[in-house]
Amino acid sequence: MTRTIRVTDTTLRDGSHPMRHAFTVDQVEAIVTALDASGVSLIEVTHGDGLGGSSLQYGMSHVPELELIERAASLADRARIAVLLLPGVGTRRDLQAAAERGARAVRIATHCTEADISEQHFAAAGELGLEAIGFLMMAHMIEPAALAEQASLMAGFGARCVYIVDSAGAMVPSDVRSRVAALLEVAPEVGFHGHNNMGLGIGNTITAVEAGASRIDGCLRGLGAGAGNAATELLAAVLHQSGLDTGLDVFGLSDAAEQIVKPIMPFQPFPDRESLALGFAGVYSTFLLHAKRHSERLGIDPRDVLVELGRRKAVAGQEDWIVDVAGEIAARGDRAPAKEGRSA
Repeated sequence: MTRTIRVTDTTLRDGSHPMRHAFTVDQVEAIVTALDASGVSLIEVTHGDGLGGSSLQYGMSHVPELELIERAASLADRARIAVLLLPGVGTRRDLQAAAERGARAVRIATHCTEADISEQHFAAAGELGLEAIGFLMMAHMIEPAALAEQASLMAGFGARCVYIVDSAGAMVPSDVRSRVAALLEVAPEVGFHGHNNMGLGIGNTITAVEAGASRIDGCLRGLGAGAGNAATELLAAVLHQSGLDTGLDVFGLSDAAEQIVKPIMPFQPFPDRESLALGFAGVYSTFLLHAKRHSERLGIDPRDVLVELGRRKAVAGQEDWIVDVAGEIAARGDRAPAKEGRSA
């Protein structure tokens, strides 16, 4: 029997980061229509930091996300629209508003050690009739057994699937295999969301599938935070060649990547030296553009900032550290953190 692998496309959520949260209604219409026609069953649409993320700290949305969600839901004939919610950023009220505008699934994201803060949000998802999916971010930071304990909490709260989220693009294949194996013991389904900061976005995602994950994420043309995500069109091709059923139209997705997404991209995410530093230091991928901006302002190497943030084990929600760390490095006038990377 052929295994079925469900691919969620998150171009319109993770891709919001390099787009500086400036997706337009027309762009959402074109991308959703193409993804729906190509067989993608779940399309994630929100601000890059999830519901309620439009703010001075995370970046203001060009178009209110509820407007984008409503338009996406109106266009998707076969696909369902999903949203991301980070407890403490988004609220149950935000989730209800998204459901009223057509969202049918929610991915509830916490730091990998903080699944306990998501219980009320899973309960709200159940009350709204939404498919609830757990999202354990920065999953490289704890060992597989500890990650499984957190996944077990989410499963107990009602998660239909729990994702291993390599937010920093810091994992290597052995990390992925061990974590998938651990979560399969406690979760109904296991998913994997990978970033390409060390060039392993596709490789780690395929490793997750081989280890037993049944849900994976991609973005058209890899458009996502840091060095981007595994490219949806490439995942579809590799899975097809591997004899796995996704129901995806490989050429339809590659056309969408080339003809719709490429022309609107401000740059092509790629594991350049700064993105590599993210994965090397284990830093949240969304920190990259902020670190570059403040480093350029102060005339310092952004890698120094990223490595120091990794040493301090910075996580999502601690974006204010970027400003502090950049200021401290500029005041010192040295390059000590980056030298650590050169000795690896």
